[in-house]
Amino acid sequence: MNRPHVFINVAMTADGKIDTFLRKGSAISSERDKERVDRLRAEADAIMVGGKTLLDEDPKLTVKSEELRADRVMRGLPPNPIKVGVVTEARLNPDSDFLKAGPANIVIFTTRWTSKHHISLLKSLGVDVYVDDSEKVKLPKALATLKELGIERLMVEGGATLNFELLRLGLVDEVHAYMAPMIFGGANAPTMAAGPGLERGDAIPLKLVNVESWDDGGVVFKYSLEKD
Repeated sequence: MNRPHVFINVAMTADGKIDTFLRKGSAISSERDKERVDRLRAEADAIMVGGKTLLDEDPKLTVKSEELRADRVMRGLPPNPIKVGVVTEARLNPDSDFLKAGPANIVIFTTRWTSKHHISLLKSLGVDVYVDDSEKVKLPKALATLKELGIERLMVEGGATLNFELLRLGLVDEVHAYMAPMIFGGANAPTMAAGPGLERGDAIPLKLVNVESWDDGGVVFKYSLEKD
């Protein structure tokens, strides 16, 4: 397989929302779920986010637990996974958490819409930048590049557009979803997968692998993607 093993992780409400209609990165995960996510990060070689998540939420994408970071080092790995951003126009603040929190290696996949100034700036900060001469980043090519960089296990933390494109293109192996006991509502509140959507006959089938029901009311689902 010319790509890493890819799994999407998402926290959503009982009505399937990953944020409120305000789209400001509202907290959904419980403390227990945050620990679960930290373990998933520690087990990954890299963590990927899309442009809106990268620019609007400025995620750190680091392993919070000192114990888990130490365990990675004991296994001959860097304390944090590689951070991967997929963004059409990489206008990142040089002081952003995504770039500064770490230590961690950083890879950016972008397009010709990113100015030479911003590309030079990112490279001066030690970021590996890959530029597609196209309107959008070609995800199969990006994943193949990550494989060449030695990444075997890739965690995807959204957002909804990136999730959908990866799923639509058949580039996902697993979906991990924490469902919180709350309702956001809102016709314009984002769900796990956005994009143009699919007709019923083209729906992407999932196979339930495991489900955990927690005392705090949360439920964790693990699905695998059924392959042809």
